[in-house]
Amino acid sequence: MKKYEYVNIEYSAKGAVFSYIEKHRDIIDSYADKGFRYVGFVPTEVGANGCIRKIDLIFEK
Repeated sequence: MKKYEYVNIEYSAKGAVFSYIEKHRDIIDSYADKGFRYVGFVPTEVGANGCIRKIDLIFEK
């Protein structure tokens, strides 16, 4: 049976501009080291202007 884990990432706004993040790369590498495979992401919060504010990274083992 496959096991799934979800990691929530929040994009923080600086004024009207969202900051660039790279922490997802560290999270994906960390889960790969534990034997998980990155399978995708799901937006979990979208702002009024259509910008994605939060996502869940999905990992499978």
